[in-house]
Amino acid sequence: MTEQKKTEKEDFVHSELDVVRHSASHVMAQAVKRLFPEVKLGIGPAIKDGFYYDFDLDRKLAEEDLPKIEAVMKEIIREQYPFAREDLKKEDALKLFRERGEIYKCEIIESIPDDTVSIYRDGDFLDLCRGPHVKHTGEIKAVKLLALAGAYWRGSEQNKMLQRIYGTAFENQKVLDEYLRTVEEAKKRDHRKLGKELDLFSFHEESPGMVFFHAKGFFIFNALIDFMRSQLRRRGYCEVAGPAILSDELWKQSGHYDNFREAMYFTRKEDREFAIKPMNCPGHVLIYRSKQRSYRDLPLRMAEFGRVFRYEKSGVTHGLLRVRSFTQDDAHHFCTEETLKDEIKSLIRFTKEIYGLFGFKNYSVAVSTRPAKAMGSAEIWNQATEALKQALEELSIAYEIHEGEGAFYGPKIEFVIFDNLNRPWQCGTVQVDFSMPERFDLEYIASDGSRKRPVMVHRAIYGSIERFMGILIEHYGGAFPLWLSPVQVCVATITNKQDAVAERIHRELEEAGVRSELDVRTEKIGYKIREAETQKIPYVAVIGEKEAESGLVALRSRGRKDLGTVSVQDLVKRIQKEVELKT
Repeated sequence: MTEQKKTEKEDFVHSELDVVRHSASHVMAQAVKRLFPEVKLGIGPAIKDGFYYDFDLDRKLAEEDLPKIEAVMKEIIREQYPFAREDLKKEDALKLFRERGEIYKCEIIESIPDDTVSIYRDGDFLDLCRGPHVKHTGEIKAVKLLALAGAYWRGSEQNKMLQRIYGTAFENQKVLDEYLRTVEEAKKRDHRKLGKELDLFSFHEESPGMVFFHAKGFFIFNALIDFMRSQLRRRGYCEVAGPAILSDELWKQSGHYDNFREAMYFTRKEDREFAIKPMNCPGHVLIYRSKQRSYRDLPLRMAEFGRVFRYEKSGVTHGLLRVRSFTQDDAHHFCTEETLKDEIKSLIRFTKEIYGLFGFKNYSVAVSTRPAKAMGSAEIWNQATEALKQALEELSIAYEIHEGEGAFYGPKIEFVIFDNLNRPWQCGTVQVDFSMPERFDLEYIASDGSRKRPVMVHRAIYGSIERFMGILIEHYGGAFPLWLSPVQVCVATITNKQDAVAERIHRELEEAGVRSELDVRTEKIGYKIREAETQKIPYVAVIGEKEAESGLVALRSRGRKDLGTVSVQDLVKRIQKEVELKT
C-alpha cells in the first residue's frame, strides 16, 4: 500500500503517541471548523513527529491564525469530549457527508470497496475515520501547531491545492518543550541557511535542483573525496571513471530502463537514444567485462566518485539533501559466492569505521527485502538476503527487516545514522546483486578451469557526497572539525601597525600547509573575533604590539577560549596533530 493510499484511509496507527497525535488532528479540524464553518475537510493523519490536516478554505490562512486555532483546540481538550465510533452503510455515509458539503470525504467514501465505513464523533464534530482514538479529548496533554503549507489533494498536481496545517503532540508538556527546543536548534543548523552564511554553495534557476559549489564549499566536497580515497587505497580498491552518457540499450539490458526510466534524462543524436547516467553500476559492469577475469582477480573492488543525474520533481528537491545531480562514493565488488559473506562483513566494518570518524556514534541497520517489481528468481533473492543477514548476525549487529524495500536488482543493508540532535539520516547501503552479472553474462575462470558467474555487491558509504555534506553541516552546526574546515586560522591584527608582521605569519602558515585567512581591516579586534566566530573558523591568531615584537601570536579557539600566546611553529604543530588525529 502506498503512502498516499494509507493516508486517504486515515492511516493505521500503532503506538500510543500515534493515537494521541491522530486524535489531535481531529481536534485541530474541529477547531478550524468552529472558526471557519464554511471550510471543507481533507485528510488528517498522524505522521512522524506529529500530524497534519488539509483544508479547502477560500480565506488564506496565515501564521497569526495558528495561535487562534490552538486556543480553540485547548478549549475542546478541556471539554473532554468522548471519541465515539459509528459504523455506517456506505450510502448512509455518503448522504451524511453530502449534506455537510464535505466533497473530499465523499470522494474517499466512493473509493472504499467495503460496504460499511466508520466515522468518529467528538462533541459537535464528526469525521470519516477508521481510528483508533484516545477515550476523550482531555487525554491530549500537550499540543502545538507548527507550520502552514500547500498540498495538492491526493498528492496530484491535477487536483486543487489545499491548505495544510502541521502540528505535534506529546505525552506531556516537558517532552513537547524539549522537542520544540530541538526544532529551534534544527532551524539554526539548517544547512541551507548555514550554506549561505558560510559562503559554501548556492542554487540558481538556470539549473534548478543542481548545486553551485563556492570555493569554501568545494574545498569541503573535495576533502571528503580525498579522505575516502585514502581509505580506499588501504582496502585494495581500484578507482575508475566512466562516461556520463551511455546508450539506452545498455540501460535496457541492466533493467534500469524498465524500472527507473521516470527518473532518467535522455538525449538523442545520430538516430540513437542515450541516457545521462543515473547510476554508475552498468559502466562498472562493462569495465569488468572488458577482459577475461580469473578467480585470482577476485574480489575486484571497483570505486568511482561518479556524478549521476536523476530527475526529481521541483517540489521535492531540498538543498543538498535532494538534488538532481550528485556525486556518489560508489563502489562495486565482484566476488565469488564463497567469499560473498566475508566481503559483506568487511564492508559493514568499513562503513561503521567511517561514520565513527565523523562523530556518528549511534546508528541503526535494516535489511530491505524483495520489492514487488524485482529482477531475478525468488531463489537468488533468498540467497542474497540470507548472506546479508548472516553477515550482520556474525558481527552481532541487530537489524530490522524492511519488507519489500530492496532495490529492483537485489536486497540491501541500509545504515541510518543519528546526528547531534538525534535525528535519523539514511546513508550507506550494501546491496547484493546476482541479477546484473547474469544479464551481462559476466564470468571468471575458477581454480578448476571452469567458467563461473561472479556476485556483484553495490556499496556506498557517504551515499551522495552532496547529501552527506548537508548532513555534516547540520550535525556540526557549521563548525567543522579542523581537518574539514575551509579556513583553519584567521590571522587578525589589532592595529594597522601590525599588518606587515601579520602578512608574514599568514604566509608562513600557508607554506606549512595550514589554511589561513588574513584580516587586516581597520576594524576593532573584538569585531574581527566575532566575525571569525560567525564564520566558524577554529582558531584566531591575534597580533598586537607585544605579539609583533615577540614573534608570537595570541591564540583563541572557536568558542572564544583564550589559549595564551604561542609561537607560529607551535601553532603549526598543534594544527598538524589535530588534522592527523581527525579530532
